[in-house]
Amino acid sequence: MSSTDTPGSVTATEAVRAAYARIIAADRPEVWIELRPEAEVGAEAAEVDRLLRAGADLPLAGLLFAAKGNIDIQGMVTTAACPAYGEVAETDATAVARLRAAGAVCLGATNLDQFATGLVGTRSPYGAVRHAFRPEYISGGSSSGSAVAVALGLVDFALGTDTAGSGRVPAAFHGLVGIKPTRGLVSTAGVVPACRSLDCVTVLAGDLDLAESVAGVLAGFDPRDPQSRVAPGEASAEANSGAGAGAASGSGTGARIGIPRPGQLGELAPGWAEAFDAVVGRLRTGGADLVEIDIEPFLRTARMLYDGAFVAERYAAVGAFVDAHPDEVDPVVGAIVAGARDVPAHRLFSDLEALDTERAVSRQVFTTIDALLLPTTVEHPTLAEVAAEPLAVNSRLGRFTNFANLLDLAAIAVPGGMVGQTHFGVQLVGPAFTDARLAGLARRILADDEAERPAPVPAEAERPAARGEAEPQEIVLAVAGAHLSGQPLNHQLTALAGRLLETTTTSADYRLFALDTVPPKPGLVRVAPGSGAPIEVELWALGAAAFGRFVAALPQPMAIGRLSLADGRQVEGFLCEPIATETAADITVTGGWRAHLARL
Repeated sequence: MSSTDTPGSVTATEAVRAAYARIIAADRPEVWIELRPEAEVGAEAAEVDRLLRAGADLPLAGLLFAAKGNIDIQGMVTTAACPAYGEVAETDATAVARLRAAGAVCLGATNLDQFATGLVGTRSPYGAVRHAFRPEYISGGSSSGSAVAVALGLVDFALGTDTAGSGRVPAAFHGLVGIKPTRGLVSTAGVVPACRSLDCVTVLAGDLDLAESVAGVLAGFDPRDPQSRVAPGEASAEANSGAGAGAASGSGTGARIGIPRPGQLGELAPGWAEAFDAVVGRLRTGGADLVEIDIEPFLRTARMLYDGAFVAERYAAVGAFVDAHPDEVDPVVGAIVAGARDVPAHRLFSDLEALDTERAVSRQVFTTIDALLLPTTVEHPTLAEVAAEPLAVNSRLGRFTNFANLLDLAAIAVPGGMVGQTHFGVQLVGPAFTDARLAGLARRILADDEAERPAPVPAEAERPAARGEAEPQEIVLAVAGAHLSGQPLNHQLTALAGRLLETTTTSADYRLFALDTVPPKPGLVRVAPGSGAPIEVELWALGAAAFGRFVAALPQPMAIGRLSLADGRQVEGFLCEPIATETAADITVTGGWRAHLARL
């Protein structure tokens, strides 16, 4: 649904202004390779608004998106994260053109692992893309900037690419949906190739319905793409009959879902095996038929992507440039590409023969199940861990993703819950052209996850005017800055199943300061009566255990204390140590953090 679908919702022009304010507030320059000028984007948004008023059918009207920096955006330099390689795109990539034709507005090009080679998000001269909320951790790659832009709320959705897992791994690290469509279903015309025969344009979004809507706009035959194809009628019928009947309905009831045999997942991060078992348990309770299968053929295929001759296709894509510009290329990426130069042709044909065998095994497996359920990846490493072992860590991250395109499979990654402060993700994998079936099953996973949480908070325009009420076992927390709805740290509340109760103000006994922190945040300090002002706050309800975890992770100079509201109530709330405000700007006059950001 577009931002202009409901009465009273923002226009595309207003959405652009708000997005650029969020980009400034987030202060994450490494997310972007090139951000389009706000005036230029605003003019494009104004045209969308005009077309809507004229009655145009624009299914994505006013939604904002970003495109990975290996995807052409007309008039911008497509660098694939290598400045010396960059050329100005004369036309949009087909994927970008279709989104714009549907009313979506592009903000710019996002950072990536150079030449889309990596699952870590650190192999770029534009800077390592840090995780959206835990900056000491990697964002995941190669669609790193796209994932972080969505996770921080800078755009509604983003385009990535996925050859070995690059659209799914960063989605998993940020609690996003990552759709890797059937190869050829979405055109790759206007995309710098990584492995031309395996590349896919992918969608990253915070919501499955939105991700599906975007994927639907993107799909379709494109004569510009020699590998473009459409779902054959018989494939569509098969996806909605037989073993897949339950999945096709979207209910998941009666669906046969494959899971690995005991011990086949291998080593996972602490708590992740239990998190996977919990997803399996929810599906079983929901009526799915869980079938243990031998996943070793899939794991063997995954190892073939980099350990076999198929890596030579990366040399075919950019090898001549890498050879001619060794000092312009990331050393890890350069070593991978240059190392594929001398792969003998006979080895490629040998690996193709082996792949034919594995594809036959895969086809047989999928005659007995609707989809295969796996963790999306195996761990969430820190930047330091990747720097210490760049190749080994990257190889581990692709254990469950590298095989999908080699075997011509569709896949979708969805959130699987939280393990401590870490997002855990799962993926559903199925035969080519079963994309809709996988989305239906993914919806079941998300519904089961939501069923264990309090009811979701309605959108701003739908929130009732009446004050929300906390349950007896919940603690009310007042937030005034980066934890407000739509701000960079709000996810820390929603990840703990926090519920927004209302927006109100403090008593007139507080002053607000703009602290010098990353991300930017304010400090609220109580002062003598009569020397302060009411400050806007949101009240959130957290379970007692969740509140304890939240407080335990709170960094200095922030603290939690009793805070007085304008109506006389007292709640727990964010306060700041006064020493931190000595050199900070006093922004009390604005009345709140949002108003301060709007002034900026």
